[in-house]
Amino acid sequence: MNLLNFLNRLIKDDGFEFLDANSKSYIIGKPKKETPIRLKILDKSLHWKLLINPDLYLGEGYMNGSIVIENGTLTEFLDIALKNVGREPTNSISNLIGRFRRVYRYLTNFNLIGKSKENVAHHYDISENFYDLFLDSKRQYSCAYFINENDDLETAQSNKINHIIKKLNLKPNQRVLDIGSGWGSLAIEIAKQSQCEVVGITLSENQLEYSKNKAKELNLENQVEFKLEDYRQINEKFDRIVSVGMFEHVGRKFYRSYFNTVSKLLNEKGISLIHTIGSSNPPRDPQPWITKYIFPGGYTPSLSQIARPIEDSGLIISDIEVLRMHYAHTLRHWKERFLAKKEIVLGMFDEKFYRMWEFYLASCEMAFKWGDQVVFQLQLTKDNVSAPTTRDYIY
Repeated sequence: MNLLNFLNRLIKDDGFEFLDANSKSYIIGKPKKETPIRLKILDKSLHWKLLINPDLYLGEGYMNGSIVIENGTLTEFLDIALKNVGREPTNSISNLIGRFRRVYRYLTNFNLIGKSKENVAHHYDISENFYDLFLDSKRQYSCAYFINENDDLETAQSNKINHIIKKLNLKPNQRVLDIGSGWGSLAIEIAKQSQCEVVGITLSENQLEYSKNKAKELNLENQVEFKLEDYRQINEKFDRIVSVGMFEHVGRKFYRSYFNTVSKLLNEKGISLIHTIGSSNPPRDPQPWITKYIFPGGYTPSLSQIARPIEDSGLIISDIEVLRMHYAHTLRHWKERFLAKKEIVLGMFDEKFYRMWEFYLASCEMAFKWGDQVVFQLQLTKDNVSAPTTRDYIY
């Protein structure tokens, strides 16, 4: 099968113009636009690379400038492509490669404490001010919660914090652990709303410094403590344990260790809330371009991969909520803000970095819109009575 045949077999709904590296033009599918989006290839090696591993080489080609999108945007092209791919592998060849890669990744996925810190630094310690270009004012780098689809980013991120706090069912003077506390917004808001004592842990030195300064600025340093520690280094008891957007970095080999640790640290009448990106598909290998360039060591689990380690740890799944389109909306807001700051980004980094982040934000938006990516919110307890028996306290 050549690349042209592959594209024609893949694209059934809508379409685009394909201009290969020999400057030959082809119409793929049935474009709905009068002037179709054009996928332009400048490197002949991409003719076979895109055939054997499009999940890797499409992103690489775009960030390196050897793939160009004309008569439209990258998001518009990915919208067509992922709408047709859906939740399935792109082709039998890439599926076979994925199987071999899955075995290799499992055997080499050692997210030990030192490696976890290195992986976090790769993504989160980029620049002191970079994330201010596109995140909300509280620097929340996780899925927002859109009560209404037209909520702005600030509103949706506040909705998310309040939604999580309600699920924790906090009481005054309780001790709360925030695993992967990021820039501290959730831990600080918990302290402000509930009069609880909060400990936030992160592996990012930039995030730690920012969080400490923010707590001090708000006169909360005696109520909120931030530490540069791995969850496996904590040996205290807590009434509530929350983790938002961190479980994706645990690594498949450490799921059992992670939930055993949560169980060990959680008081007998405690409640934990784990918020993580997940997959609605059976277990599969992580997206190779994301692993290579954005989140080394990251993995989005299927629900089946989480349930058994939770059960074995002695914890009970007292509630599950699946957030579907919420992260697609969040990523759209981030992407639009990022693209609007192009000149600032280029002043901080180079064109390749800009195109890499554009592809990251746009492709992830489409993965949550058309693919298998969702967000799981799991409420965990040690018995059937610690959490309320209905969801009235949340809504």
